[in-house]
Amino acid sequence: MNTINRVAVIGLGYIGLPTAAILATNGMEVIGVDVSPSTVDAVNAGQVPFVEPDLAVHVSGAVSQGRLKATTLTPPAEAYIVAVPTPFRDDHSADLSYIEAAARGIAPQLQGGELLILESTSPPGATEHMTNYILGLRPDLSIDGSDSRPAILVAHCPERVLPGRVMIELVTNDRIVGGMTPEAAEAAKKLYAVFCQGEILTTDAVTAEMAKLVENSYRDVNIAFANELSVISDKLGIDVWELIRLANHHPRVNILQPGPGVGGHCIAVDPWFIVAAAPKESQLIRTAREVNDGKPEWVVEKAIQALDAFGPASEIAALGLAFKANIDDLRESPAVLITSVLAEQLPGRRINVVEPHVEALPRALATRENVELVAVETAIERSDVVILLVDHEQFRGLDLEILKGKSVVDTRGAWDHTKLESQRI
Repeated sequence: MNTINRVAVIGLGYIGLPTAAILATNGMEVIGVDVSPSTVDAVNAGQVPFVEPDLAVHVSGAVSQGRLKATTLTPPAEAYIVAVPTPFRDDHSADLSYIEAAARGIAPQLQGGELLILESTSPPGATEHMTNYILGLRPDLSIDGSDSRPAILVAHCPERVLPGRVMIELVTNDRIVGGMTPEAAEAAKKLYAVFCQGEILTTDAVTAEMAKLVENSYRDVNIAFANELSVISDKLGIDVWELIRLANHHPRVNILQPGPGVGGHCIAVDPWFIVAAAPKESQLIRTAREVNDGKPEWVVEKAIQALDAFGPASEIAALGLAFKANIDDLRESPAVLITSVLAEQLPGRRINVVEPHVEALPRALATRENVELVAVETAIERSDVVILLVDHEQFRGLDLEILKGKSVVDTRGAWDHTKLESQRI
């Protein structure tokens, strides 16, 4: 294996850019690759094109020291980290086209001895698929040095960080590294040891892929239990937040908090990869996904019920679009879906959207004539019904006096409902 001095990170999104920055601030020469010229320009200017605490300091420092730069073209390097999207198709199978595109950029640069790491959350077999795809483009190479062909080392190392804490958890969390060969796993472990203070555990590639999916499916199943409880509690006239608080006093019970659904590129997506791989055997995982995917529709119904008490000209305030608090990530966000459905079902009413972490509405809402992005005070003043979809700190800290006289649908349990005409669902 080549000595690793230069690392190319393919994909400068929510995982790729933090990974590039942490490697660079730990002494590596890092070249980030992205298809978006605006992202490349931002990084080269030492700026971060999305919200993530502490990332800007790492990026600006690494760029100013000359250890991090960005480009749209894949360069020669001793190691490549692929951190591109892996969305699912309508049938819930994984779309590996982004991985294949990254592989096409990498393949011409390979000479043998390079380390290739797939970080993208992937279905079982995706690392093998990337390996075979590259070897199909470069039949002069191998993964084991067979037939005297130079070997490349291929591994999978799934990210397991929480948005909003990425720069902390990249360093402190344990990592799982799965190699197509034991040599590849050890090489990847050595690279991550440059910055990772947690334990680095090695296994084979397909087990590493499945481990990430299992972690997120475990969370999804537990969130589904909480979300189902909220629906049951509403039918029975019980405050689900109080119910969960009391139940969690049991020493072996730790029920999670319900919400308007599940978003993000991990928990809302990964369980479907398991379902697609073993559809007959994954009944609980499938049911949990269906419960969480169905929650936004239920929230829409509750919001419309709240609106029925007001006249036909009444408006709605939708607080939050991100998939979780205090970030700008809208991927798979139930808040975006809820707002879009409300706008479609209530064409004669204005939906006043508040999202303090974005400057423009996403495409799904920007084309709606009755949706407007406004400040929180404006949204609440205009509206008779206020729906809390994301518990951003700005919303949690609101003076509840401004909500008096409003019908409030609190999907996050963030406010003291005894002071409001509210529904905590």
